[in-house]
Amino acid sequence: ITKQQFGGTDREALYLCITSESDTFAHSNRPSRMQSSILRHVVRSAYSRASGPATRIALIRHLSSDKTPSRTALYEFHQKHGGKLVDFAGYWLPVQYNDQSIIKSHLYTREYGSIFDVSHMLQTYLKGKDVISCFESICTADIKGLRNGTGTLTVFTNNSGGILDDLIVNRVADDVLYVVSNASRKDVDMANISNAVSSFKTNGKDVSVQFLSSDDQSLLAVQGPNAVKTLQKLCSKDLSQLFFMNTTTDTIAGVEGCRITRCGYTGEDGVEISIPSAQAEHIATALLDPTIGNLKMAGLGARDSLRVEAGLCLYGNDIDETTTPVEANLLWLVAKPRRVENNFPGSDKINSQIKNGVTRRRVGFKMDSGAPPARQHVEIYNNEQQKVGEITSGCPSPCLQQNIAMGYIREEYKKLGTEITLKVRDKHYHSAVAKMPFVATHYYQAPK
Repeated sequence: ITKQQFGGTDREALYLCITSESDTFAHSNRPSRMQSSILRHVVRSAYSRASGPATRIALIRHLSSDKTPSRTALYEFHQKHGGKLVDFAGYWLPVQYNDQSIIKSHLYTREYGSIFDVSHMLQTYLKGKDVISCFESICTADIKGLRNGTGTLTVFTNNSGGILDDLIVNRVADDVLYVVSNASRKDVDMANISNAVSSFKTNGKDVSVQFLSSDDQSLLAVQGPNAVKTLQKLCSKDLSQLFFMNTTTDTIAGVEGCRITRCGYTGEDGVEISIPSAQAEHIATALLDPTIGNLKMAGLGARDSLRVEAGLCLYGNDIDETTTPVEANLLWLVAKPRRVENNFPGSDKINSQIKNGVTRRRVGFKMDSGAPPARQHVEIYNNEQQKVGEITSGCPSPCLQQNIAMGYIREEYKKLGTEITLKVRDKHYHSAVAKMPFVATHYYQAPK
């Protein structure tokens, strides 16, 4: 499937939704007969790959659902600014904007900076004197070891060590946590957190949870070299002292009580700001003001290629309930004190893998010039034409101007430089195991 088959850039949103690493099947308002045929093919392929009746039933329910996507507080703002909206994780979100192609938006983020509406993500506050032990009972982070005002990336795990979701947890105070997790796992995460809170309460512990609605609270990711520089002109606190994975609250553009967390999903320096939904358009407009900066709006298309270049995982593609942090090359998310305590879900399995090794590992790949992109489910072969793995994410890299990918390969082939072939549309193309991230990251780290 090529973009040209969809009529070029006018069909870019449709092309992205079919070929990207997304669990959403979106289509244009009036798809042609060919487009409808390809969509049916994609659905059949997904159905045939579904593992087991339960997964297939869930897929059918997802694809046959007539539930209207939710709107973020910036829905009309996106339309006014030329956003091409698609249904992503149950929300209308822009895949790109009329003023830039996805590639140009990607490069603009790297060179200057962009604003992403990520209000679809689940924001959660947990409170109480037992909140840290409660949350540690379901994740792999050493929250006890965090200073107030700092956070970390972590994962929820199941009893088999599989990843239920990846998320950021911030220790706001000794008795307050602020958590941001994936929209596609919202139901799973809410149930997981609620069950832990309920269990602790039953045992007389002091803990409560508040899940924020996107109707009330929005989330903007401001990413790129000029992101914080621009934001600084709208708030009073000295953001030069807000280092990577630090969080604080401040007034932004006259709006009080905004939470600013120095983090992101692009590999660039930037922040995510949690703001009242009633003021989301006001703050977005202020950030776009050309008199204080040169930021532009960006959509899902650029966000995806940016995160692939940064070597970051997308839940449902690169990690899921069948992959462990060790297999996913995310062992650093399992804090060393937690490995010793051995008291989080699946800790026995993960500690066993740390000691005894695994049979597969997530690694990066760079493809030779002229080869087509290797996307999810492309098979990986060794030089003897034996299948040794599978791609989970891939795209053309706008910065490197070559195709890159990540996926799982048998442990004996994980070494950097190992030559393999990728089977794309029944043809084998040369590739090699490459270091991730594919491009240098620019996280604003505290001085050592």
